[in-house]
Amino acid sequence: MKLLWLIALGCVAWRVFAGRWPWQRKPRDRKSFAQAQARAVLGLEAGAGRKDILEAHRRRIAAVHPDRGGSNEQVHEANAARDLLLAALPTDSRG
Repeated sequence: MKLLWLIALGCVAWRVFAGRWPWQRKPRDRKSFAQAQARAVLGLEAGAGRKDILEAHRRRIAAVHPDRGGSNEQVHEANAARDLLLAALPTDSRG
């Protein structure tokens, strides 16, 4: 019986310090997931610089522009990906 109380106390302590129960999954890092999606939209590898991001965005816009058979949604997606990746760059490499 003492063991059950210790386990219960340990679970409550875990909840207080970690903000979740021990059996709950750790929340995903949404920021890095969004950046990974943005890199996939633009076809970039991790660690791409400002110049690489802008060049990949230019190529993507040329491919999905509505005048070339693309859609406005694809253009907005490419613009959002570019903005997200540029905002994530360190301030000294933004230009």
